[in-house]
Amino acid sequence: ISSVLDMEAVTFKKLGKGHAYSVTGAKQVNYRGQMVSLIRMRNPWGEVEWTGAWSDGSSEWNNIDPYERQQLQVKMEDGEFWMSFRDFLREFTRLEICNLTPDALQSRSIRKWNTMLYEGTWRRGSTAGGCRNYPATFWVNPQFKIRLEEVDDAEDDYGGRESGCSFVLALMQKHRRRERRFGRDMETIGFAVYEVSPRLVGQSAVHLKRDFFLANASRARSEQFINLREVSSRFRLPPGEYVVVPSTFEPNKEGDFVLRFFSEKRAGTQELDDQVQANLPDEQVLSEEEIDESFKALFRQLAGEDLEISVRELQTILNRIISKHKDLRTKGFSLESCRSMVNLMDRDGNGKLGLVEFNILWNRIRNYLAVFRKFDVDKSGSMSAYEMRMAIESAGFKLNKKLYELIITRYSEPDLAVDFDNFVCCLVRLETMFRVFQTLDTDLDGVVTFDLFKWLQLTMFA
Repeated sequence: ISSVLDMEAVTFKKLGKGHAYSVTGAKQVNYRGQMVSLIRMRNPWGEVEWTGAWSDGSSEWNNIDPYERQQLQVKMEDGEFWMSFRDFLREFTRLEICNLTPDALQSRSIRKWNTMLYEGTWRRGSTAGGCRNYPATFWVNPQFKIRLEEVDDAEDDYGGRESGCSFVLALMQKHRRRERRFGRDMETIGFAVYEVSPRLVGQSAVHLKRDFFLANASRARSEQFINLREVSSRFRLPPGEYVVVPSTFEPNKEGDFVLRFFSEKRAGTQELDDQVQANLPDEQVLSEEEIDESFKALFRQLAGEDLEISVRELQTILNRIISKHKDLRTKGFSLESCRSMVNLMDRDGNGKLGLVEFNILWNRIRNYLAVFRKFDVDKSGSMSAYEMRMAIESAGFKLNKKLYELIITRYSEPDLAVDFDNFVCCLVRLETMFRVFQTLDTDLDGVVTFDLFKWLQLTMFA
């Protein structure tokens, strides 16, 4: 093709320009006393076929042995056709050789390679960190650990280099043909390989953080970031543990991918993702007598005659307080957010917050404000999706990537920023649900059994 306008244009001999055909066979035939090389092609879409020499029904077929003609055409499918190799060289400009398995083409014997396949996603604000050019976000990409254990056999050392472990990495984009109808083409993708530092060797389920990638250079990487369906490279590295980070070139480019790992010798692989857990300090629940007199006076002033804070009263209180902090970006606490907080903190089930309940919430919000200010690094008054991740960890929570995806989806604005009110609502819910689970997990086995009533009580009214 000479320009993008040529894409899918059909030539006068019915070949689609810019179209990907498959080579499905090759044969030499005796044609009028001379050997002619033929190649069988298939148009995967099956809509148009080559109409030149050796196409279906062309006169050339009348001049070869009838038995041979029958053998060559017996398995022809819609969209499949023969053409001469000479025409093939003239009509096509690029040939890509695709190996279904990575057995080396120059190998003198067929060998079974070890294969592992992982499926993953890049999602805006949580797992789409872009390439190494974006150090602030690169670390949030999905990570996969490989453990190389056995070096190659001596006879495989074709290049005469020092011994090492050979392996192949292949990163493939999924569903891009389906996405094309929405105007989205292939993303620019690639990967980098990092050696695990000695102090982290043997640790599983530890997603490496930003500091690691700032302090360590990659040991290997894909040849380039490119907008192809798949990029793959073959490497040889010394035995040890390595982390593979597949990514799009720019951050916040969404997509699904498959990462395949092939090794000639024994090797181990695993996806790195933090285990869900919370390291929360013991929450100090003071009785009414233990609460400071100045706080009691404040509570009486805020709560009114019934000495209970309703959902609307909580909304008024929080928005009055937050309006004094001009550095915080917020649209104010919504009625629904305040209802959720009251439901989460309401221990006696009356739909309002008493002195003790409000004291717990008040202390939590003060702590959350300190965390928010600490990790609002750019002082924007809001939390970026990546600052949010660090803030949640600082607050004592370790979450896996799926939970981070859900948090950003539910609590961030369209620009992926998390306002202070959403930040507070998120952490109140997160901390409360962790503490409820820890209370119910009496035997500390990480499993809690609910009956239907308890499940509805926890989920519908929290």
